[in-house]
This record gives sequence, C-alpha cells and structure tokens, in this order.
Amino acid sequence: MLQEYRDEITALKTTNAHFAKIFERHNELDQKAKDADEGRAHLSDIELESIKKEKLLLKDEALKLILEYKKTQA
Repeated sequence: MLQEYRDEITALKTTNAHFAKIFERHNELDQKAKDADEGRAHLSDIELESIKKEKLLLKDEALKLILEYKKTQA
C-alpha cells in the first residue's frame, strides 16, 4: 500500500498508533481478499466487495495522514 511513501509509512507506524492500526487493518483485509481471489478462502461477492470498500477507505485515510505528516516534515 502506497509504496512511494515507504519512508513516511515507516515513521508513522512507529510514532502514530492510529496510523499503525489503519495500516495493520488494511493488510489484514488485503490478505483476506487475496486468499479469496486465489481460492484459499470462500467469500461471497458481497463479503469481498465489502472488504475491498473498507480497504479503499483505509487507504484514503492513511494517505491523508501521510500527506499531513509530510507537511510537518517540510
């Protein structure tokens, strides 16, 4: 997720508990979606759609926090 902000993500994960929680939840959901796509888990279309929507919301929130962090570092 957001690989172009690797340094900022590393810093935020260690200094911002909320960001760390968002990042961890996104990774959990990403793994669930991958497992479903690759046949290791069985999810309904509705469940998979819900996971993907939540992932997107978390990614948007993480990006907002990253951009705010970058402003403070400039």
